[in-house]
Amino acid sequence: MSTKKPASKNRSKTANRTTRTFALEDSKRLRDLCGPGHRNLQVLELQLTEFDLKVESQGGEIRIDGEGKGPALAEQALIAFSDRVEAGAEPSAFELEGVIRLVRDDAPTAGAVSGDVIFGLNKPITPQTPGQRAYIQTLRDEEAGLVFGTGPAGTGKTFLAVAVGASELKSGKRERLIVARPAVEAGEKLGFLPGDLEDKVDPYMLPIWDALNELLGAQEVERRKLRKEIEVAPLAFMRGRTLKNAFVIIDEAQNASIPQMKMVLTRLGRGSRMVVTGDPSQTDLPDKSPSGLAHGMRILNGVSGVAQTALTADDIVRHDLVARIVTAYDKDEMKRDG
Repeated sequence: MSTKKPASKNRSKTANRTTRTFALEDSKRLRDLCGPGHRNLQVLELQLTEFDLKVESQGGEIRIDGEGKGPALAEQALIAFSDRVEAGAEPSAFELEGVIRLVRDDAPTAGAVSGDVIFGLNKPITPQTPGQRAYIQTLRDEEAGLVFGTGPAGTGKTFLAVAVGASELKSGKRERLIVARPAVEAGEKLGFLPGDLEDKVDPYMLPIWDALNELLGAQEVERRKLRKEIEVAPLAFMRGRTLKNAFVIIDEAQNASIPQMKMVLTRLGRGSRMVVTGDPSQTDLPDKSPSGLAHGMRILNGVSGVAQTALTADDIVRHDLVARIVTAYDKDEMKRDG
């Protein structure tokens, strides 16, 4: 249900400190924005700590006091956060942190009404960083029949691609969602796996099934799987096929060889789009074989209908420590290369 837009105004200004107020007529929405124990207000203070913010809720409004442009940034974040919650996003600290990152980047934050929110799933999927916003916009650009999305672990490159594909499947825009990845062991020998062919490859596909279950729900995933509308398979299963009216995702593509990459890129049929995701720095190919991902990106750079988006450690939205780990490994690799 639509609610009246929050009201806010500049109440007072003393030296370099400014006080703003943010009011909502919907008391439940106000409580959601504040969070349990006013946790979300604490997030605002911590994320914008350089502005010495003091954020508190009283009398049906949120009072923001701080230095410089801090109160204005906090106000923008609260307005965008309220828009996202109205659109169905969870009023969580995680969602608020994403909004603050976008506000810091001076990016437009009216996410609830702009094209970068993915609707039609169990919950709206929203970008948490400027890089993710640009990636979602590329994923939804019909002019880009082939999209390369690269970046380190935790940047959302696969999850967001699956989200766009699942949304297009559910809306009827595509008839099938197909996800393939090379069945390459990541630095360890798993040995003999029991069971039939599906049992053998499922361990490699588990991250994809987890994402689909989160986005669509396990029951719907199972129904669509039985109707062949969703297919998750090893890359080798793509050989000899023409994939029509499908949203195709090639995941962990850094582990595809050059011949495999050429094979799968030429599977595209009419009405289909393909997204190729991977981390070029994490190749697990045996004998240091060249990666088809890096090769494909190089020779297709600038080709009409092909787009490339590179996410970085700044786009990692897992635990904060993950970004620091990735940065440390990147620095070590540069030292060794040097």
